[in-house]
Amino acid sequence: MTTHMHDQSIAVIILAAGKGTRMKSDLHKVLHPIAGRPMLHHLVASAATLHPARTVVVTGAGREQVERAVAPLGIATALQAEQLGTGHAVAQARDALAGFEGDVLILYGDVPLVTAATMQRMIDRLHGDDAPAAVVLGFRPADPGAYGRVIADAAGRIDRMVEYKDASDAERAETLCNSGLMAVHSRDLFALLARVGNDNAAGEYYLPDIVMLAAADGRASAVIETGEGG
Repeated sequence: MTTHMHDQSIAVIILAAGKGTRMKSDLHKVLHPIAGRPMLHHLVASAATLHPARTVVVTGAGREQVERAVAPLGIATALQAEQLGTGHAVAQARDALAGFEGDVLILYGDVPLVTAATMQRMIDRLHGDDAPAAVVLGFRPADPGAYGRVIADAAGRIDRMVEYKDASDAERAETLCNSGLMAVHSRDLFALLARVGNDNAAGEYYLPDIVMLAAADGRASAVIETGEGG
């Protein structure tokens, strides 16, 4: 496995467009403080240790709050005007990454405790000898609940990924869950996203669908596991 540490070949997309209705707060969910700093700031700081060439925060509901919070950090924002799913959200970062070629790390603003070491493991795995199309970060929570499931073999090669709403009882019995975090090369990411459809229970464009699209092209993806904290 090759360790990949070229400073100018990583871009980071942070999704912060969700409404966060479960928080029942006027403060955007990615701005809730942990140890005196907004969750989003912790995540940006961790990602910064990988020396990304570009960082883009995708905003949506509550965009003004998020844009104010990231302005001092000097990173770009992109707007998801309609909440049409995670795949659609990532696609909104395309213009901000125009001209970039390299690895793209997709993170979630409300999953702030993922470590820089885990991010690096994802990038390293993307450059493994088997050249996976994408690398998904999986985890096994005590209660898998409504998380999307990852069906993979013992070597971590993904057979399929399924959202909980669309999963069979057998698939729901699987304990390996999708954190949502992913690493994928820029040339693959946007080409695959352009092919994602919304024929599912929620009528949304799901980011994990790029794994199945790549598989249909004969390119497997891989999952690496972490604890719930990252």
